[in-house]
Amino acid sequence: MKFRYLIFLVLFVTAQVTVAQKSRTISKAELCDKIAGAWIGQMIGNIYGLPHENKYVNAPGDESKWPYGYTKNLDKLKQYKGAFSDDDTDVEYMYLLTMEKYGYEPTYEQMRDAWMFHIRDRVWLANRGALGLMHFGYTPPFTGDKNINPHWFQIDPQLINEIWAYTAPGMIKYAAQKSDWAALITSDEWGAEPTVMYGAMYAAAFFEKDIRKLIDIGLKELPANGRYAQTVRDMIALHQKYPNKWQDAWKEMAEKYYINEPDLTKTIWNANLNGACGILAMLYGKGDFQKTLDLSCAMGFDADNQAATVAGLLGIVYGFKGLPANLYLPIEGWTKPFNDTYINITRHELPDASIQDMIDRTLAVTLDLIKAEGGSVTGKAGAEKVTINTTATFDVPVEFYVGPAPRMEVNKPVDFVFYSDANKKYNWTLAGGQLPKGITFDKGKLSGTPTVPGKYNITVQLDNGNKFLKKDFDLLVRTENIATSASAVLSNVNELNWKVIDSAWVTFGKSMYATTPDPVLRDGKFNGTGSVFYSLAAKAKIPKVDYYGYEWKDEQRVDMIGFFTGGMEEFGGWFTSLNVQYKNAEGKWVPVERTTINPPLPKTDIVFFQPHFVEYVISFAPVKTKAIRIIGDAAIQDHWNKYTKKVSGFTSISELSVYRSESK
Repeated sequence: MKFRYLIFLVLFVTAQVTVAQKSRTISKAELCDKIAGAWIGQMIGNIYGLPHENKYVNAPGDESKWPYGYTKNLDKLKQYKGAFSDDDTDVEYMYLLTMEKYGYEPTYEQMRDAWMFHIRDRVWLANRGALGLMHFGYTPPFTGDKNINPHWFQIDPQLINEIWAYTAPGMIKYAAQKSDWAALITSDEWGAEPTVMYGAMYAAAFFEKDIRKLIDIGLKELPANGRYAQTVRDMIALHQKYPNKWQDAWKEMAEKYYINEPDLTKTIWNANLNGACGILAMLYGKGDFQKTLDLSCAMGFDADNQAATVAGLLGIVYGFKGLPANLYLPIEGWTKPFNDTYINITRHELPDASIQDMIDRTLAVTLDLIKAEGGSVTGKAGAEKVTINTTATFDVPVEFYVGPAPRMEVNKPVDFVFYSDANKKYNWTLAGGQLPKGITFDKGKLSGTPTVPGKYNITVQLDNGNKFLKKDFDLLVRTENIATSASAVLSNVNELNWKVIDSAWVTFGKSMYATTPDPVLRDGKFNGTGSVFYSLAAKAKIPKVDYYGYEWKDEQRVDMIGFFTGGMEEFGGWFTSLNVQYKNAEGKWVPVERTTINPPLPKTDIVFFQPHFVEYVISFAPVKTKAIRIIGDAAIQDHWNKYTKKVSGFTSISELSVYRSESK
């Protein structure tokens, strides 16, 4: 009997421990205080770190000048009479509005709509690449796909996605998964991994104060063999090797992840590099807010982002009540954090706000999420207890993703999927339309070898058993690409001037650029090393017409051209007009007739509408010719960098294909 009782007691205690592990409880007041710490901590870190952005690259910041203080940003704080928006907080505020409008799990399409409406300036790198692809017609996660967003590896997602975690307190797995889902809007592969780790740490910080344990928690949510997981382990080892000399750890870190970084991903904004800086700042800061903040700045590179993210994390750990008052009351006379004012200076029609209102609204979304994911709120008003289901996981919304269409050419095998890893698990059905002859559809995948060129339309159904969606897709089967048989490549600029590109504020590794347009235009390579030609020729900011084309020894009959853009820069790289010309029987260049461009070129010359690595299919009335070309005006843009003022306009191209006409 005693033995049975002992077994029962052991099982009962074990069950209670298991229940305890599956749920955590926090008072509503403390939850609100920690959410306040997240928002205000990020504002502190962002504004404090801005003067150090991109400042320390060859050496870390000077420790003897700690605490750095707000320095020149004190004037801006006075000017705006409160905190002001920047890309470390404004996109998350935009996401808060999106969750309020659509619920705590908005779709990619709803997120894209928010981006295109609110973000019209002041985004760079992966964010800017994603925005251009959105305007082109793509949805996430294709907007972060490494094949078409050449900045997929940059820092962007780790500075705009913390809100997915501090609206999921204690839900480590949910927060990590949702942060990864959101990071893929702009990024891919290891470029998104630091975002995942920060998501896990932010969620865990509601119940865990030890920095080293938080790092271990975040590390567990990363792919074990992923690049950033190894980087985090390297940072832990460096901290152990140099426990009292962070500068020596910085030197080894910078040498491995910046100096010796492969050319295509070597930038001061690299996600892995800056993620390493954040881990070092936390390890050496040992939980001290001011020291960690100064370390985040001194680590250099894109320092304000580390400062904002790490300060937000510590804001959750200690709550608003644990933040240094001098940092959120930097102006004499202020009695509330940043004068309880958040002024939008960066985003279109993003309303100014009371900081307390932002906190209260975030709390409301958080409580909705907690209850929907199996938690509860109990107790009397003013003394509520919040119980959280810590085992919650994130299922991506059921939706179609729109990206590059299947590239199909007669007599060439096709292997194309309509899904990504995120929505692959749902049910895919061909609901209508006609497939090209030789092509089959199975569970969201097209395969086979098309035999008849032409345009086809199909309807695809996607469902999870409860929600059913249908979408039409246009398919194009092309004739043979005859670019490779041309005897010559035509271009008004036949060699890239490398001296000019050095002053063009380029944002890609130099190995991406080719010196000449041949074979770039017809090598079948759409991105990566040596895939792009820039028509940069001289330091002369004058109107410029560019053309690219082919010449054959024998007459060809053509009616379609495929033009693939290359990488775009902040001040140029795109055509502002685009036409097709061919040589007639007299050898003169004349325009083709009945031209259509699908999709149309952007209606604006604004850089944020210009997409990287996309194809414009140009159709026209069939012509017989020995030479054909695309021709148009190169963009001429002013730029904020003084060194680019005299660089001429240019266009960027990665591929140009030409197709025979089947018309009689």
